[in-house]
Amino acid sequence: MKFRYLAPRAAGFSLVEVMVALIVISVGLLGIAKMQALALSSTTTARLRSLAAIEAAGLASAMHANRAYWAALSVNPNIIVTRTSVTSADATLTTALTAAQATQSAASNYCNSTASAPCSAAKLAAADLLEWSAQMNTLLPRSAAVINCNTTLPLSCTVQITWSENVVAINKQGVSTGTAAAVQVPTYKLYVEP
Repeated sequence: MKFRYLAPRAAGFSLVEVMVALIVISVGLLGIAKMQALALSSTTTARLRSLAAIEAAGLASAMHANRAYWAALSVNPNIIVTRTSVTSADATLTTALTAAQATQSAASNYCNSTASAPCSAAKLAAADLLEWSAQMNTLLPRSAAVINCNTTLPLSCTVQITWSENVVAINKQGVSTGTAAAVQVPTYKLYVEP
């Protein structure tokens, strides 16, 4: 039997080979960390967009439930919701909003089964809008909404929601265009026929 003689150079790894392997592994781990950060950012963005869609659908359901107000509009209410304030061009709705805000601040329910008199259609719309604006303020950062309704047949309303969200750039092109860790203001628009 012949024994092979191993040269001393082939006996193990050199320090240079170990350093190169560590650099390759480090670059791979940094890439994985970047992908994880992008995945978390995308998840947050998707969550906010889903919440905006759910909130718009919730208001659409309230509009369908209160057809006495929303389907009988003679004037475009042009409702603007910013954080917790709701303003309208419709005088009837503005009066109902003012009364609802005063009653809600007194920690009582404005338009429910325990109220002394049944709610009018405008009062119910005001209560729905105030509750919806409070939910939007809680769920979406720096949210605002505009609700426009036409008064011609077929009646339709547009619910447009905007909010702020942070985005992370995926590559150098995103960084050079200024979207790296920037704040974007996306818009969600829903068309409703009450």
